[in-house]
Amino acid sequence: MGSMNLKSAGKTCEEMIRRTLEFFVGEEDLIRKIVCASLSNCHILFEDYPGLGKTLLVKVFARVTGCEWKRIQFTPDLMPSDIIGTMVWRQRSSDFEFMKGPIFTNVLLADEINRATPKTQSALLEAMEERQVTVEGTVHRLERPFFVMATQNPIEMEGTYPLPEAQLDRFALRLSTGYVKSLERECDILRRRIDWAKDDPTEDVKPVVNRKELLELQELVEDIYVDDNIVRYIGEIVRKTREHQAVVVGSSPRGGLSLLKLSRALAMTYGRDFVTPDDVKFFAADALSHRIILNPEQEIRGLSPRRVIEEVVAGVKVPKEFHPR
Repeated sequence: MGSMNLKSAGKTCEEMIRRTLEFFVGEEDLIRKIVCASLSNCHILFEDYPGLGKTLLVKVFARVTGCEWKRIQFTPDLMPSDIIGTMVWRQRSSDFEFMKGPIFTNVLLADEINRATPKTQSALLEAMEERQVTVEGTVHRLERPFFVMATQNPIEMEGTYPLPEAQLDRFALRLSTGYVKSLERECDILRRRIDWAKDDPTEDVKPVVNRKELLELQELVEDIYVDDNIVRYIGEIVRKTREHQAVVVGSSPRGGLSLLKLSRALAMTYGRDFVTPDDVKFFAADALSHRIILNPEQEIRGLSPRRVIEEVVAGVKVPKEFHPR
């Protein structure tokens, strides 16, 4: 499979992280999670307050991957055909021709996704799960890789439409960029703006890989060994989310699959060919918290889904024996 091996793959992943952090001031763990999602061909939902760099981060990382990317600005008047495409009558051929929409790309930036109506949001469901769209009975396959990186603001409720559970479940991760943690980091943002001499520096981002190399990395992830004790560990965490007293609806099996894929990708970023329990813990809250529904009484008391997942993970016995291949 080309010239890519586990050692060179780990170095490439580290370079993707480093290149992203050249343009985005944030935590390395956050960028590593994004890299792992791309290696797993998984979708990400960024949810945080306005002005924290969600859109900038997505644009920078899309360029780092070297893949074709497109952006859709979601608004209440956006129609499904504006995303998928539409049939257009061609007078010369006396026939209809399918004009592809922006969803036909490798990396799709869905900006402020919760501003679109549920009808328009549902246009993404088939594409996100099956990597295809159906128009008038004809199936159109999406080119690999394909993953969605969506953003939404949690505090602006007017003119927004909450994502339904079916849509949320298709996102492997729900991440938060968060505020920078120190004054020096805050000043670093300002200094970089002075150095760039422009508001949007993404045109200067040079890709670390290209589409073919990213596909090779995704295939390498499938070679990462997972011991059966680790498989049972993931399965037990997922099942315990359904048994927690504060939970009405627990994680779907898709949550366990996401946790498995992301854990394998994390191992590869460190140049390892096997998964450890710490790899699973690293993603548990981000991969499962948006897949559970809490009892309303518990929400009123201030209990958060993320806290529930942390309690679940803490209550599951960590396997002491997991054998590297």
